[in-house]
Amino acid sequence: MVKNENSFSGQIGFVLAAAGSAVGVGNLWRFPYLAAKDGGGLFLLVYFGLVVTFGFSLLTSDIAIGRRTGKSAIGAYGQMRPKWRFLGILTFLVPVLIMTYYAVIGGWITRYAVVYLTGQTNAAAQDGYFTAFITSSLSPVIYALVFMAVTALIVYKGIQGGIERVSRYLMPALLLLVIFIALYCLTLRHTDPAGQTQTGIAGFLYYITPHFEGLTVGRFLQILSDAMSQLFFSLSVSMGIMITYGSYVKPEVNLSRSVSQIEFFDSGVALLAGGMIIPAVFVFSGTEGMDAGPGLMFAALPKVFAEMGKAGTVIGFLFFVTAIFATLTSCISVLESITANCMEIFHTGRKKTVLILSGIYLAASAVIALGYSVFYFEVRLPNGSVGQLLDIADYVSNNVMMPLIALLSSILIGWIAKPDFVIEEMERSGHPFRRKGLYRVMIRYIVPVMMFILFLQSTGILS
Repeated sequence: MVKNENSFSGQIGFVLAAAGSAVGVGNLWRFPYLAAKDGGGLFLLVYFGLVVTFGFSLLTSDIAIGRRTGKSAIGAYGQMRPKWRFLGILTFLVPVLIMTYYAVIGGWITRYAVVYLTGQTNAAAQDGYFTAFITSSLSPVIYALVFMAVTALIVYKGIQGGIERVSRYLMPALLLLVIFIALYCLTLRHTDPAGQTQTGIAGFLYYITPHFEGLTVGRFLQILSDAMSQLFFSLSVSMGIMITYGSYVKPEVNLSRSVSQIEFFDSGVALLAGGMIIPAVFVFSGTEGMDAGPGLMFAALPKVFAEMGKAGTVIGFLFFVTAIFATLTSCISVLESITANCMEIFHTGRKKTVLILSGIYLAASAVIALGYSVFYFEVRLPNGSVGQLLDIADYVSNNVMMPLIALLSSILIGWIAKPDFVIEEMERSGHPFRRKGLYRVMIRYIVPVMMFILFLQSTGILS
């Protein structure tokens, strides 16, 4: 039964909110970094191939389960098969973990937006600026708490009055900003001291051209793994968010069309994000600038913006405003998923639930924000990397729990509840589900195998 008293107003409201959840900081930071690292156009081919197969299957499953049961993750899986309620609990724990650090990242981005708004472009480009900021015992906490408070306020206002209303404004604005910055970066031109000139067009061609140099089976599997992990980041699947959002969708909404629109919107923003970041880095730093890795957004890009002169201050500000919009809509969806589950578990109202959760996550955000100063320590993770508090929460949620949840849910849907459980909901109200043949094959055979391999690799067992 759909929650008619608390649902999206229609298809547009749902698609914009779901796309807002899907389009997060991962699209603007992680996607361009992986594309540059994994062969440019080669990564794009692999990623978009996965979007229309794996992404489609996982996204379809989550949304259809949510609408058919009218419940969030714990209640939804419990209703499908009572013995599988544990899967709902496991799914619920993913946003619970992610929420501890997402507002912290949102705070970092907000800080940089303020830096460019106040014209501190050259300061932000200095080596050690980002490290000095996050190791402070006050500034990152304040920004994280502000970001968390704004997120909580929007969720407090409900589905149509809060989440949908914000998404209707932020998502079109985000898209326009990304397009504008991407087009501007194509016009860039820079001549280095050696007399070599690089252009934004050349950088864009570098980005979309498949690079097969040094490609081995092992390297291709790594690219496949990177693309698959980005898929989880990007589409908000296997974390209960789309199950929750699906439970708010009215029966007359065409879910098949909605899934296609979410895929298109999310993939389009990711593609454009690469188109605005990689050409800019290429023009001023060459291919060496692509090696910035995870520090691309907070270390490499500020240097690029400083090289642009006065225009860099404006572009830098617009870029980080875009990142704020992307992070906020995702942060909202994470908190909403937790809120919806808690309302069902404890039978409490929205406002009381959000207020309690706000207190918990304001405290949690402060602790994580201090993970680089007061609570600093290092732990070697199973995948070989060294992590702090934020990295540990991110690793457990994204590298361990999400592939495991996708594996278990594909077994539940493909072999126990059977694919028709989802297909019937997709065809509700007479809407066609043209990819149902693909869905059957993916959810029964291919998704379980690939998720098992990804789980072994992401946890370090396979390597």
